[in-house]
Amino acid sequence: MKTLNELKLAKELIKFPSITPIDAGVMRFLEKKLKKLGFKIKILEFKEKGFKPVKNLYARKGTKEPNFCFAGHLDVVPPGSIKDWTVNPFKPSVKNNHLIGRGANDMKSSVAAFVSAVSTFLSKNKKFNGSISLLITGDEEGDAINGTKKVVEYLKKRKERINFCLVGEPTNPNKLGEMIKIGRRGSITGKIRVIGEQCHVAYQYRGNNPSTSLVQILKEIKDIKFDKGNKHFQPTNLEVTKINIDNNADNIIPGSAEATFNIRFNNMHSSNSIKKRLNKIFKKITKKNKTKFKIDYHVSGEAFLTKPNKTTFMIQNIIKKITKLKPKLSTTGGTSDLRFIRKISPGLEFGLVGKTMHKIDEAVSVKDLKNLTRIYENILQNYFK
Repeated sequence: MKTLNELKLAKELIKFPSITPIDAGVMRFLEKKLKKLGFKIKILEFKEKGFKPVKNLYARKGTKEPNFCFAGHLDVVPPGSIKDWTVNPFKPSVKNNHLIGRGANDMKSSVAAFVSAVSTFLSKNKKFNGSISLLITGDEEGDAINGTKKVVEYLKKRKERINFCLVGEPTNPNKLGEMIKIGRRGSITGKIRVIGEQCHVAYQYRGNNPSTSLVQILKEIKDIKFDKGNKHFQPTNLEVTKINIDNNADNIIPGSAEATFNIRFNNMHSSNSIKKRLNKIFKKITKKNKTKFKIDYHVSGEAFLTKPNKTTFMIQNIIKKITKLKPKLSTTGGTSDLRFIRKISPGLEFGLVGKTMHKIDEAVSVKDLKNLTRIYENILQNYFK
């Protein structure tokens, strides 16, 4: 069996302008590569009203358990002004031993490393006791409605089991081998609107300024000390991200005032427990000031932790052997698609260095890409011993 070169494959994947949620033909391209390796493949296109349709791919080689899954995404963020790049973001180029292109870091190169590692593993192991699968979405950088979330629901309905999942997000801050993600904080976005009564500023007693309530609310929620963190998680944190009063006149008290905030919370809380705590504050302050409020919450994920097990430690040891660094088991950073996959499988995240993701001249070290492929292949060899 011919093995696939990770650098060549990464270049081929980057050439597809798959700006989320556009597929641009990349899933069919990957399907052809995986079919040659003997995978059975489903291209899963999901549609939900109000959101653009998304193509996803689930491929599996073998029918037995355990089923080891590599998960990732082939959609990318927009490149911004192409004039600012030193290369065309969709015509990848190697400069100074770095592959440059949109998705080189996040995360087409990791997908290339998955496939290359699998091809090498299969060339050495004609038979192995279990299955290998790939769960690839086109909706990680976008709404995350018609992507991994829907694939997980599809697998649950089919009673398709995944025994362990490795997500290839760029987890390392500066050097390959520094960090494995074993969980993530949850995320809630809240949009609050306080309703008062408009009037002339010189006759403030004839109205009710909603900004008074809003300022008090924002100060009180910002001052909350939710917790001090724990062994695996940093403290819960709230940040105000927008404040808006739609008022074009300087001599009018506005009728309403709005703000948006985001909370990243650890596993000492649930989204519901946080909502209840905040709602009490909103009710207390608006009642005192005789204003009203409307609150809209969006929960993009609950906090979760994959308790380290023998597979976690095996992966940690392989990374240390190849990179000479013992990776920290961490839960820092934003959300990832593991928040959906963890409902059907334990898992962790390990990929490239994330310094250039979403940036102009997004890049990956060719050496890191080669070593990541070696790590993934060694993981398979040890998992199926």
